[in-house]
Amino acid sequence: MEPILFEIKGSVGCITLNRPAKYNSFTRELALSMQEALKRCRDEDEIRAVLITGAGKAFCAGQDLGEVTQENAPSLSTIISEHLNPIIQLIREIEKPVVAAVNGVAAGAGANVAIACDITVASPKASFIQAFSKIGLIPDSGGTFFLPRLVGMQRAAAYMMLGDKVSAEEAARVGMIYQVIEDEDFAAAALALADRLAKMPTKGLGLTKRALNQAMSNDLDRQLAIEEQLQSSAGITHDYQEGVQAFLEKRAPNFKGE
Repeated sequence: MEPILFEIKGSVGCITLNRPAKYNSFTRELALSMQEALKRCRDEDEIRAVLITGAGKAFCAGQDLGEVTQENAPSLSTIISEHLNPIIQLIREIEKPVVAAVNGVAAGAGANVAIACDITVASPKASFIQAFSKIGLIPDSGGTFFLPRLVGMQRAAAYMMLGDKVSAEEAARVGMIYQVIEDEDFAAAALALADRLAKMPTKGLGLTKRALNQAMSNDLDRQLAIEEQLQSSAGITHDYQEGVQAFLEKRAPNFKGE
C-alpha cells in the first residue's frame, strides 16, 4: 500500500495520508513521500491549490512509535530534521493555498501539520491532541510556533502540557482552525473549498501568504513596506487586470492563476 495517495482533481493537488490501519502515523517512508507530493504541488503550474487529508478514521496520529523503538531506529533529531520539519517548511513556502481537511483524530505532529496549513477545516468527528507530554516530549512540527499565535499563550500552554483532547467545535471556537464542516459528505465539501480557492487569483493568494509569513516576525513599519512591495507585484498580474475588467463590466472574472 502506498503511504501517500496523490491525485490532481481539476486544479487541486490532493494529498491523502494512507496508513489507515496505523491512523496515518508518520514513518520515514510516509514523510518523504509527503514531501515529494508537496514539491509537485509547489512546482506544477496546473496545481493552484492543495488539499491534505487522511484515509480512514484518522487524519494523522503523529509519529509512529513503532518506528522509533525498532532496531536501528532513526533518532528523534533525524525524524524532526529530515522527516517532519521539511513538511512544515514546504506547506508554508508553497505560494498556493494549502487546505487541511481533518477527517478524524489529529495528534502530535499530525495536529501541528494541520494547523500549519493556510485554512484548516474539520469534520465534527475530528479532534486535536498535543500528545507529546504524555510520553515526555515537547511539541514539534512547528507547534510551539503556530499554536500560541492561533489561540494565545495560556491556552497553548494548557493544551500542550495537559495533552487534553480538543474537539473540532472547540478548535473552531478558539481560532485553532477555520471551521467545522457539518456536511454529510465532509470529503466532498473540503474538496469544494479547495476547488474554490484553485479558481481564484493564485498569484495574489500566494503573495498574501508571503505577507502573512513575514508578518509573523515583522514590526508594523517593515510589514507596511512589504505590503507596498507585494501589492506592486500583484498589480502587474493577469488576474489583477482581469479582476478590474470584470468588475467594470459587471461580470464574473475568469482568473487563470497568472
